[in-house]
Amino acid sequence: MADAAQALNADGEAAKIDRAALGAAIHAQGAAFQQAVSAGHEHLFSDVALFVTAAQVQQMRAVIAAVEEVVASGEWSVGSGEHGGELGVFYGYDFHLNAQGAHLIEINSNAGGAFLNALLIDSQRAALLPGTAAAEENLEQVLIAMFRREWCLVRGDTPLNTVAIVDEQPVSQYLYPEFLLAQQMLERAGITAHIVDPSALQARDDGLYCAGQRIDLVYNRLTDFDLRQYPQLRSAWEKRQVVLTPNPAHYRRYADKRKLALLSDGEWLRNAGVSQASIAALLQGVPQTRIVSAADAELWWAERKQWFFKPASGYGSKGAYRGDKLTRRVFEEIMLADYVAQRLAVPGERVVAVEGGESQALKYDVRCYVYDGQVQLVAARLYQGQTTNFRTPGGGFAVVRVLE
Repeated sequence: MADAAQALNADGEAAKIDRAALGAAIHAQGAAFQQAVSAGHEHLFSDVALFVTAAQVQQMRAVIAAVEEVVASGEWSVGSGEHGGELGVFYGYDFHLNAQGAHLIEINSNAGGAFLNALLIDSQRAALLPGTAAAEENLEQVLIAMFRREWCLVRGDTPLNTVAIVDEQPVSQYLYPEFLLAQQMLERAGITAHIVDPSALQARDDGLYCAGQRIDLVYNRLTDFDLRQYPQLRSAWEKRQVVLTPNPAHYRRYADKRKLALLSDGEWLRNAGVSQASIAALLQGVPQTRIVSAADAELWWAERKQWFFKPASGYGSKGAYRGDKLTRRVFEEIMLADYVAQRLAVPGERVVAVEGGESQALKYDVRCYVYDGQVQLVAARLYQGQTTNFRTPGGGFAVVRVLE
């Protein structure tokens, strides 16, 4: 199957998606969504599917299960400031796949794209593509059940009535179209949903309000993970006046990139009592990660080509650099900042046919959307350059098909 997947991924004309079916699915979401995806979103969805093997999916699932085991251990949670009963929606486990296997590059606690990928996947279920869609069958029901469970974990049997989808200036965000999809999905389930900037939330004695309605649950898309800039929102969460998902505790538990240094440290894992099977999965699937110290600047410079440097609390690939692309000036800035370095795990490639009929090899990463340790759907992002960008002709979110 590895040879079959490689052959399909190397053929730019192979397994093109059904654009008419995707267009019909977009049209069915209404005029506001159509308008949102028309301007500046030419490279939101790739024309081709990405092929992976069942063995690669199995390895990714094993790494995810191993991470869950570690997170549940007492050693992991010490000093993390745990708070609340929510589990956290939409963890994104991002992998690079290559001949050496699947490599966990990072974990995101507010991973974007799930609703857009659900739309893409559902539009292609009838397409005559090889393999099996890497997603649950009833994605809308699965996603709604996730939000309801987050609510029930804190509020029990009380009905969930209102949700606020919160981000800074949401209409200007590139992934604003998926906020619209989330809003529509929630409202089909009988839940009022507002898409708002945090400034639109009013703090009252009994909680947060929007447009005169008390907000039950906040679906948090903010990238200020500790909510330092939003004390009203953080205070309402700490007082249990609102269910907030994901929240600062989820970020600290999973997405702080310094955690990757522990996940790739065999001695620490053994001392923490992690099972041997999980240790093996992590050491094979998580590239060695180290916290950068300026005291070791000479060694880092000498070895820079072997590493990928990332801000410890960064997001969206901002400030991330391949070591072999570093200038001395940027390197010196990294040495003075809060960074981690991860052994370089090169991404796989998918060939696409671009305008003019030429074939072009694009890099890809694979994102597993996970809730409560369970993979809900698997999607890919095709791109050029150091990091994903949604600016590459032929690139964007791609359907993942599993060859059994």
